[in-house]
Amino acid sequence: MPAQVQPAPLSPSPVGTSIPAGTLRAEMESRRATGRRFDVREAVGLAVPLCTQLHQLHAQGRTLFVHPSCLGYGADGAVQVIEELAHTAPVLPRDLACLAPEARKGGGGDARASVFAVGAILYEMLTGGSVGPGMRRPAEVVPDLPPALETVLGNSLVADPSHRPADLAALAQALHQLAASASERPPGADASHLDGDGDVEVDVALSTAPPTGPAHEPRVPSAPSMPRIQAVSGDGPFAVAIPVSQPAGLRGNDPTRKLADLKAALESDPRPRYVVIKEGMDHGPFSAVELLQQIASGSFTGDHVLRDAISGGERAIQEYEEFAPFAEQAKLNRDIVQEKRALDAVVSAEKQGAQYKALIGMALMGVILAAGAGWWYRERAHKEQELAVRDATDRVAIEVDAGLGGTKAARAGGARPRGGGSYPTLGGGLSCEAAQSRYVEEYKLGNNGPPDLTAGAYGNVLNRGTYLNACNVPSSMEVSVCAAVQNGRAVGVTVTTRPSNPGIASCVSRQIRGMSFPSHPRLDVARTTFSAN
Repeated sequence: MPAQVQPAPLSPSPVGTSIPAGTLRAEMESRRATGRRFDVREAVGLAVPLCTQLHQLHAQGRTLFVHPSCLGYGADGAVQVIEELAHTAPVLPRDLACLAPEARKGGGGDARASVFAVGAILYEMLTGGSVGPGMRRPAEVVPDLPPALETVLGNSLVADPSHRPADLAALAQALHQLAASASERPPGADASHLDGDGDVEVDVALSTAPPTGPAHEPRVPSAPSMPRIQAVSGDGPFAVAIPVSQPAGLRGNDPTRKLADLKAALESDPRPRYVVIKEGMDHGPFSAVELLQQIASGSFTGDHVLRDAISGGERAIQEYEEFAPFAEQAKLNRDIVQEKRALDAVVSAEKQGAQYKALIGMALMGVILAAGAGWWYRERAHKEQELAVRDATDRVAIEVDAGLGGTKAARAGGARPRGGGSYPTLGGGLSCEAAQSRYVEEYKLGNNGPPDLTAGAYGNVLNRGTYLNACNVPSSMEVSVCAAVQNGRAVGVTVTTRPSNPGIASCVSRQIRGMSFPSHPRLDVARTTFSAN
């Protein structure tokens, strides 16, 4: 029973293309779809006559694009070169993988390019995979593959044409020796020419196929496991036992498993063969393992150009179907990290904004409270001043001696007699002229009271003018003041300004009413004028 076909990274037919019917490509894709592939005998039986045909065509000076879609496949299992299809470059990815690197540049290939093509076609028939990055050693896929066949494939798949054999007859002879009964004996040729001749030294180190070595010895297939048996009837000679069905594996549809398989295939070639062109500079060469690490870390992205130093291919990483899945996965991881950072930044900004709003709110509340407190203190002081003035007004009365009758009578001007004093006492809040008109002196015969104060005593207080500063009186303003003073207080004040300014006049009046003057029970009037500069 043939082994299962390894999943090939290349898609068989892009949109708008089709596989030519009756060709080797059609047969290969048909077997791929059913999980079958060519065994060694079949593959050698097709490759030997193909080498003979190509040898004859190139001897006539023809250049060809050799790939499975230009090879007819007959019912008897024979292949035939279809020349009209071999003169056009293929479009199917798996056909392109069969061309020698120099033939992919256009113009067809010579016998040396056809040696590579035959090796690539033979590799795909045996393994089901395509030649290129990520290809496995044939012996890893086909454990019972003859070691000599793997050596022939390694020599045929040398990417550098200057180190690749060009003798198709020698290739046919070498293949025939591996399975002599699978095909007719080709014309006499020296199979040793595959290892080099006088003009070309074959360098297997430049082969597209992964190198051989102790780390790449063919793996021994594990023994099949015995199915678990479950009895469905009772004990006895007629008990029936059937295998327990195993759950279907997810390997075929599991993207993670597919990436792991592709990664293992890429890592099977440890050679530093990949160079990345980034910002106009070459980086590398890297092995497949190193390149995948660089892609995973974000050092290289899908749009960076990747050059395969062995095959000579050069295109963007995202155009290599072997590396594109890893570049896409790395980009997805970066996008997730970036989205998380952006979300964290938004959350942090919103949190910081909330803190700023709280601080601003607290600051505004503090300003409002401070303003309220200041207003309350001003109002309180104003109220206290009003209460003090009202209390003083209530306490002060004009005392008038009743004279001959000895009775006490209230004066019409708001003055009322208090105790036995000889002078009427006025309340505050009057104008200077009103205080004068209301004041009436009553003398008792033989008692004129204490001697009156001079105008200078009152002027020393009133003429200082310091009270004007509290009202921001401009130097260009003329201020006239008339103050009626009794008992050390200005009970009547009149202030006029030029030019007129009621606000300043009211402020100056309040300042004078709050001042202290020399005390005397009689009413005295003091006048002063502050001229403009």
